[in-house]
Amino acid sequence: MRDKVNLERAFSTFQAAWTPKIAGALNGQHIKLAKCEGEFTWHQHDDADELFLVVAGQLDLHLRDPDERCVSLREGELFIVPRGIVHKPVSPGGAHVLLLEPAGTLNTGDANKSELTAAELEWIL
Repeated sequence: MRDKVNLERAFSTFQAAWTPKIAGALNGQHIKLAKCEGEFTWHQHDDADELFLVVAGQLDLHLRDPDERCVSLREGELFIVPRGIVHKPVSPGGAHVLLLEPAGTLNTGDANKSELTAAELEWIL
């Protein structure tokens, strides 16, 4: 069994933006921590919903859903992007984000692999 996770300490162990780290697993899901800075790529996850919980900072989720909207999240707020919705996370000022999604979900989803793709994730603790 793993020990408890202190989010502040866990986020202090890495610096790179858009490189999620695994902080835990349950029921086939990975709990990931990511630092966000600037713009990510447009992508979607055909087979998985994706939960974003902002721990610090602000994250804007641009969605190409029927409403073509942007959901702005501040500290303590979460949003679930439904499977199949094209989205692009943006954080001009930086954010610390907790993600919950099925194990093996690629961070760039269906987008072509790029320098932002994190294919091999590290456990943070």
